[in-house]
Amino acid sequence: MRVAVTGAFGYSGRYITGRLLAAGHSVVTLTNSLKRNNPFGEKVRAFPFQFDQPDRLAESLRGAEALINTYWVRFDHRLFTHREAVANTKILFRAAKDAGVRRLVHVSITNPDIHSDLSYFRGKAELESALASLGVSYCILRPAVLFGKEDVLINNIAWSLRHLPIFGVFGAGEYKLQPIYVDDLAAAAVEKAAGGQNETVNAIGPETFTYRELVETVRRALGLKRLVVSLPPELGYWACRAAGLLVGDVIITREEIRGLMEGRLYVDAPPLGATKLTDWITRHRNTLGRHYTSEMARRVDRISEYGSN
Repeated sequence: MRVAVTGAFGYSGRYITGRLLAAGHSVVTLTNSLKRNNPFGEKVRAFPFQFDQPDRLAESLRGAEALINTYWVRFDHRLFTHREAVANTKILFRAAKDAGVRRLVHVSITNPDIHSDLSYFRGKAELESALASLGVSYCILRPAVLFGKEDVLINNIAWSLRHLPIFGVFGAGEYKLQPIYVDDLAAAAVEKAAGGQNETVNAIGPETFTYRELVETVRRALGLKRLVVSLPPELGYWACRAAGLLVGDVIITREEIRGLMEGRLYVDAPPLGATKLTDWITRHRNTLGRHYTSEMARRVDRISEYGSN
C-alpha cells in the first residue's frame, strides 16, 4: 500500500514508518519539521502540514490508501493548544476523505471523555466522534503511556531519580497506568491500516503499575537508593514547576496530574502490546535517564534530530 503517516521524523511516527517500510509499503509523511534530518532518506517523501490550505493538504494525501495519524500536542501552551490541535486534526480528516483515502488509523488516548473539563481527554473524545461520523473506514488506537528510547515520562523519572535525593509522587501514588512499548503500538497501527473494520482498541502494555510502583520499579532497576515520598498534588505541581524553570521545560501540568489521579491512564482490557516495561528498563538501565528529555525543546526545535535533546 501507499500509506501517509503524520510525524515520521518524530517519536511514534518514526516507529510506524519503519514498520511500514519493512513490510514493503510506500510511505509519505506530513510534518512540521521539514528541515529536520530525514532518517529514511529517499524512501519517504515529506510534505508540510497545510491546515490553512485544505486543498493542498488533500493533494499531499492523494494516492494514499491509508492515513495513520499521530498528530497532537501534550499540553496547552501559548505556542500551541488542544483546541488548535482538535481543529487541525478535523481538517486533516476531511482532507484525507477528499483525497480518497480509504482507511484512517488514529492514535487517541485511554478514557477520552467529551464531558471532561480536562481539555486533553475532551479533545481526544471530540476527535473520535468526528472520525466515526466521517464516513471513512477507521480504527482508533487508545494508548495510555508510551515508552521507548525517545520517551519523555520514563526517561525523566529516571533522570530525577539519578539527580535528586528524594522523589515525590502526587498524593498516595496509587492511581494506575499501563505503558505500551512504542514499537508494539507501531506494529498494531500498521496491522490496522490494512484492515477494514471500524473499531476502537485499547492499546495498553502487558503490565499495570501504580504510579508509585512505576517510580520504584525504575529506582530498583537503576540500583539507586532514593526515598519516594507522597506530596500534596499542588505542592508536587509547584515543585515540578520550579524544576521546569531550571531545565527550561514544562515537566507536568495541573491537568496532567489530574488525569493521572483520576485513573484515566488505566482500563480494564486485555493487553495489545507484548513488551514488558520491566524488561525494557533492565536492558536500558545504563543509559536511561542519563540526560533530561525536554518536551518544549522538541516542540520548538524543528531542526535537530528528534530525541537528541
